[in-house]
Amino acid sequence: AGVVVFVMVKPSGNTTVLCERVDSDTACTVEHASIPCEVVRGRPLHENELHATIDDNNGDACNQKDSSPAAFPGKQVYLALIVSMFLHANLLHIGGNMLFFWVFGNNVEDRMGPWRFGAFYLVGGIVASLGHILADPNSSVPVVGASGAIAAGMGDYLVLYPRSRVPRLIIIVPPIVFFRPLRAWMLLGFWFLSQFIVDPGAQVAWVAHVIGLPLGVLIAVLIRLGRRVGRQREPAHLQAGTGDATDGAIAAGPGPTGTLTARVTPRTPAP
Repeated sequence: AGVVVFVMVKPSGNTTVLCERVDSDTACTVEHASIPCEVVRGRPLHENELHATIDDNNGDACNQKDSSPAAFPGKQVYLALIVSMFLHANLLHIGGNMLFFWVFGNNVEDRMGPWRFGAFYLVGGIVASLGHILADPNSSVPVVGASGAIAAGMGDYLVLYPRSRVPRLIIIVPPIVFFRPLRAWMLLGFWFLSQFIVDPGAQVAWVAHVIGLPLGVLIAVLIRLGRRVGRQREPAHLQAGTGDATDGAIAAGPGPTGTLTARVTPRTPAP
């Protein structure tokens, strides 16, 4: 869905499926993306706020007293919280997100099932976005990307398969590059800590990442506890085994960018 929306909203000339009235990527993004100022105020950016954000590079242009007309009066600012999860800034942005999603999300989806995983994905993305908004409520900078939702999936994966190896996945966190297999808990732990040293000028919504991963951990733990309680209430002759799926067989395959990545097939399906 993210790839489809990325193609749909990137203007070609001045027309796309979603952006028929604008002739730039920036305006198209503002029209559909989540913006903290808009969510907090409950209304679209005014024209003066938009010009200050784009032309003057003022990321905190939210002005309660601005009397200029709305830049996009028909915009649904709360719906934009969901739409933003399917928007991306460029090919590198969507490629990186889809790589992580493919590596860590497929096993979580297998455990949850497609419908529950879809609901989990949306909840994770919305909560992560709200965390970013609470951290910077006056920001007038659009927020795009699925990384908050994907971070939640990574947190769930961390609980389910903490000792599984993620081989041949190249993770670049300048100036550090990993070329060797790592346990999931090591890789995800390093990724989580690295978010706290992100360059403030990099325009990365790192707060959404550090909210998303713990949220995924919490949800996975609650699901596991709920299943254990459910088993304890069953008659003894109906109770299943309680093996822990912390290891599995590794099947390597080509990732979206040509890099070999890992797909983990757990040997024991019980949580």
